[in-house]
Amino acid sequence: MNKDKNLLALAAMEKLLKKSGAPRVSEDAKEMMRVVLEDYAEEIGEKAARIAQHSGRKTVKAGDIKLAVK
Repeated sequence: MNKDKNLLALAAMEKLLKKSGAPRVSEDAKEMMRVVLEDYAEEIGEKAARIAQHSGRKTVKAGDIKLAVK
């Protein structure tokens, strides 16, 4: 994995997993959570950008993201 590509911190992944009830979290689990969330976020971003473009805008708005997730 390319460290330059990673946008989310591993510490944030650990916090999310612990908030979800995990008492302990392995490094592999934190890394996999980061990969999955970054991939999903990229998909949402691409859909939201298409929605904005279809609406004649360059700016992605909150509503575009909301629609992209549906």
